[in-house]
Amino acid sequence: MTQATLERHPDGPYGSPPRPAQPPPSPLLIGGIIGAVAVTVVAGWTIDFSLAPVLDQWPMLTMILEEVVHPEWAEITDPSSRLWVALKETAAIAVIATFVGSMIALGVALLGSKVSAPPAIYRVTKSVMSAIRSLPDMAYALVFVAVVTGPLPGILALTIFNIGIVAKLTAESIDAVDPGPLEALDAAGATRWQRARAAIVPQVLPNYASYVLYVFELNIRASVVLGAVGAGGVGQLIMLYFNRADYPRLASVVIVIFVVVIAIDLFSQFLRRRLV
Repeated sequence: MTQATLERHPDGPYGSPPRPAQPPPSPLLIGGIIGAVAVTVVAGWTIDFSLAPVLDQWPMLTMILEEVVHPEWAEITDPSSRLWVALKETAAIAVIATFVGSMIALGVALLGSKVSAPPAIYRVTKSVMSAIRSLPDMAYALVFVAVVTGPLPGILALTIFNIGIVAKLTAESIDAVDPGPLEALDAAGATRWQRARAAIVPQVLPNYASYVLYVFELNIRASVVLGAVGAGGVGQLIMLYFNRADYPRLASVVIVIFVVVIAIDLFSQFLRRRLV
């Protein structure tokens, strides 16, 4: 077949079949988009959503932004400033809560999986895990702030929050382990503890480590917010500067938090790629 024959082939250039026409959008997809838009409109109408207040307060917002874009750099460059003292407290809260919560969560996950726990204990533990996750960390912080002061409320709130997240994710990983080693240990007469130590924990350990790093990232962010309700850390400093309308110092705190969170996120991603 010559080049001219190939060019004149009725099915397309060089004998290739013509590209099929793109199918029309699915009616289900179109209906889903219309439904989502309708629900959003109804939600906005229910709460009287409007951008008018922002436009009305635009001069004040502009004045605040002019101060924010000129941060107090001395607050960042001075290692003894209140910013760095509060940041160290925030990091300490996140580290302690991550360690304690994750250690407890591993045991709870073993009790909350049908692979490693008896049916009765499994059902009770799953219900407890669901109850723990039903409340946000802010709710736990408000409860503990009413009882104790300092960074302890933040530590307790994040510890409980971490137990709920890590235990759920780890229990799901336990449910998906390879049953081969478990069957071999059962045939050898191993106890539940021996099964968990020798066959379950080694299989879920990489995923468990990834979950621990994930909640550590969450704890850094959450501890900033929890400080706003008196749970210690940078959040208290943010509320102090906000109440004083000291926006340059507030901007310096936000800059440092942004850099720290991004650095921790990148470092955690690097470690997770190595572990999983």
